[in-house]
Amino acid sequence: MRKLTTFCAAVVAAGALSGALTMPTASAGDTLPTDKECSKLKSADAETKGWCTAINRRKGNCLACHIVTTKKTWPAALPPGGNVAPPLLSMQQRFPDKAKLRAQVWDATQSNPHSVMPPFGRHKMLTEGEIDAIVAWLYTI
Repeated sequence: MRKLTTFCAAVVAAGALSGALTMPTASAGDTLPTDKECSKLKSADAETKGWCTAINRRKGNCLACHIVTTKKTWPAALPPGGNVAPPLLSMQQRFPDKAKLRAQVWDATQSNPHSVMPPFGRHKMLTEGEIDAIVAWLYTI
């Protein structure tokens, strides 16, 4: 069993390394940080804080339900997202009023009583600042 575990770890590491070598290069501003990189950030703009909150499994965990379409390079370590909820794309066009988007994140049941989206603000799952950061990030996609 130990040999199998070591073999699997080696295969995963080799795959990650080969993927890193074949990934197109992008400037730091074009690449989204992973959850691990987010935890090491000492300071970040509102959009990056929103992204980091959205992908954090203990916070927003948006990728559990939503697939995200972004112009930036997707971190290879992250799954593409779920297919339970609507995809997160063209958010400015879908929510021209930023306050309505914020209200949706704060408590989606206000606009749709049958929504299964957690009421992040009403249940205090996220702080007001975290919700604002998520909305700032959503407006970039």
